[in-house]
Amino acid sequence: MDTSSIPGLELIQIADVVAREKSIDREEVIMAMEEAIQKAGRSKYGHDRDIRAMIDRKNGAITLERWTEVVAEVEDDATQMTADEGQKYDLAVGEFHRQPLPPIEFGRIAAQTAKQVISQKVREAERERQYEEYKDRVGEIVVGTIKRAESYSITVDLGRAEAVIRREEMIPREILRQGDRVRAYILDVRREVRGHQIFLSRSANEFMAKLFTQEVPEIYDGIIDIKAVAREPGSRAKISVLSRDSSIDPVGACVGLRGSRVQAVVGELQGEKVEIIPFEEDPVAFVVNALAPAEVAKVVMDEVAGRMEVVVPDDQLSLAIGRRGQNVRLASQLTGWYIDILTEAEESERRQEEFKNRSQAFMEALNIDDVIAHLLVAEGFAHVDDIAETPVDELAQIQGFDENVAAELINRAVEFVEAEAKRIQEELSKLEVADDLLAFEYLNGAMILKLAQNQILTLDDLAELDSEELVGFLKEEGIDDETVAGDIIMAARAHWFADEATEEAPSEEAPAE
Repeated sequence: MDTSSIPGLELIQIADVVAREKSIDREEVIMAMEEAIQKAGRSKYGHDRDIRAMIDRKNGAITLERWTEVVAEVEDDATQMTADEGQKYDLAVGEFHRQPLPPIEFGRIAAQTAKQVISQKVREAERERQYEEYKDRVGEIVVGTIKRAESYSITVDLGRAEAVIRREEMIPREILRQGDRVRAYILDVRREVRGHQIFLSRSANEFMAKLFTQEVPEIYDGIIDIKAVAREPGSRAKISVLSRDSSIDPVGACVGLRGSRVQAVVGELQGEKVEIIPFEEDPVAFVVNALAPAEVAKVVMDEVAGRMEVVVPDDQLSLAIGRRGQNVRLASQLTGWYIDILTEAEESERRQEEFKNRSQAFMEALNIDDVIAHLLVAEGFAHVDDIAETPVDELAQIQGFDENVAAELINRAVEFVEAEAKRIQEELSKLEVADDLLAFEYLNGAMILKLAQNQILTLDDLAELDSEELVGFLKEEGIDDETVAGDIIMAARAHWFADEATEEAPSEEAPAE
């Protein structure tokens, strides 16, 4: 852009056109032009000099000047002068001597450089305008036209801005071509030095929720709440809804007349199968709903581990699990519970195995016959410790027991527990187990011994394990759930974070004497 041959008013008109086309401030365009002229001026008069260009905002006249600062002590001859020299121009320290320079004739390279600077500044201003316009619109759905379609991303023209849908945010196997109209969810808007700033998604759970909000007036009005969404984009999804008005069926409202509302969402999501689940405050009822269309026979809930064991009839197993585990996986994501599916036959077999193992353990520990052992297991006793801690009168209430039998069982249990504790202590004393592991409240003596036998001798050794390794070591001691194992490992790591906090905390200064 050879601005030396452009009349002043025409220069202003060019700035107006660029500002209007790019939707940016006219002043920013003119400042970009000034910077381009300054760069060309420094190329001619010296890069080390402070060359400044000014464009008159009314008539477009260009002024080029060399600025020299008056300083007490000169460090750079090219941009500074002494106070004595400044006095010649009646200037004090801190003021500038402004020397007018003749207009420069732009050569081809200078003109190209000026054009690049202006283009760069305009792009920066345009990006800042886009950021300011869209930064508060995260969570909205927008419609645009595909400008470029590549395998790893899609560039979308939103009219006054450009956005991108990265591959991981696309619906798998969806074919989008240049020129197609596309609807997407604004996932993020952030300042970037290069590249796009507005990031869209068609695979996010929130995209589906927003589509239902657009299609179902009751959701838009707040009568029906979307409680959770779980998706495997392009394949299947579950969405749970709750009505604040008892007279309105939330599932029916979302389905619409002859399925019109849900079909509108399915059509936008390329045929993704959508199941609408009624939300329940009771977690068991919610999980049962989420596993639909499979029928559930029984649910066993472990609140501590955040786990549910769901028993289904044998002929319902494949339906409950779904193709490649999809149904149970989505139900787990929707409810926030880890769901373990068992058939009635598998549950019966496992219960029998547990019953047999516990009975055998009682028979060996207490020197009793199988009848008494079976009675203890049937009453819910799982460990010898449980019997040792049970009052005589409570144990005597078991059918077939009396106080003498109960007292004898408790005595034998106490003797066994004490002997076992002594044995464990003797074994631990032979191993170099650190005090911090011995004092760890989440493990009992038998667990610590099992770990020590596997060379886990300190709390740090335990903290460095993963959940699968810990279950492998302690399965026989009752730790067979990786979630529980993970909680134990995180508790073992707690002192790491405490140590870091102590190191980062500023030390208290000693009081002045």
